[in-house]
Amino acid sequence: MFTISIDPVIFNIGHFTVRWYSLILMTAIGVGVWLTAREAERRGFKKEDIYDVAVWIVVGGLIGARLFHVLDHWSDEYAMNPIRALYIWEGGLAIWGAMVGGLSAGALIAWRRGWRFPKLLDAAAPGLVLAQAIGRIACVITGDAMGKPTDGPFGFAYTNPNVMVPQLGVYYTPMPVYELVINLGIFAVLWGLRKRNWPDGRLFLVYLTLYSLERFFLAFTSSYRIIAFGLTQSQIVAIFGFAIGLALLAWMPRKLSARPRKA
Repeated sequence: MFTISIDPVIFNIGHFTVRWYSLILMTAIGVGVWLTAREAERRGFKKEDIYDVAVWIVVGGLIGARLFHVLDHWSDEYAMNPIRALYIWEGGLAIWGAMVGGLSAGALIAWRRGWRFPKLLDAAAPGLVLAQAIGRIACVITGDAMGKPTDGPFGFAYTNPNVMVPQLGVYYTPMPVYELVINLGIFAVLWGLRKRNWPDGRLFLVYLTLYSLERFFLAFTSSYRIIAFGLTQSQIVAIFGFAIGLALLAWMPRKLSARPRKA
C-alpha cells in the first residue's frame, strides 16, 4: 500500500497554473506523434505531412476525450457547474473518446489527402498505445481514474487536496498502474509485429482487439458509473471494439498481396 502526497499543481504564476497532468499529457502526445511519424515514413508517407496533420488529429482526440468524460460524469461532477466541462487542465479525459475523436479527424484528413487510412492506422498503432501508457502516469499523480477502495495488497491513498480521488486517505485500486503496464505489453507486441507482411489495417486491428479486451476487464476494478447491463461506458464501447476488431481480423487475409500500394 502506498501513500502519494505529490501536488498535482507544479507551480502558479498569478492565475496561470502549470499541472503535472498537462505536462505529462503533452509529453505523451509528443512521443506518440514522433513515433507515428517515424513509422509512417517507413510505410511510404512523408514525415513532414504527418507532423502537419497531427495537430488536427490531436485536437479531435482531445475534444472526443473530454466529451466522453463529461457525458459519463455529468450528473455527479458537471450538472451543478457546467462551465467545469471546459477545464480540461484539471484532468478527466476518456480514452475511448480520444480514439473516436482522433480516428474521425484522421479519417477525414486521409480522405481529403488521398491517403490509405488503414495504412495510416497501422503507422499510428504503436505510438498510440505508447502514448496511452505514458498518459496514465498523469492519472497516478492526480488520482484520476482510480479504481474502487481496497484493503490491499496494492492500493494508493492521497493526501493532497488538489487530487481527484473522492476521499483523501482512502486506499484505491490503482487501475492506471495496471493499464500502464498492460499498454506497455501491447506496445511490445505491436512493435514486434509491425514489419510483418500484412494487409493495411491488420496491425491496428490487433491493437484494437487487445486494447478492448484490456479495457473491458480492467473496468471491473474501476469506480466508473454503471450505464447499462451492469457495465460501464468503457466496457460497452470495449465490447463493440473487440467484436469489430475480431470480425475484421477473421475476414481480412493474413498476407499482403503482391500488388504495390501507394500511401
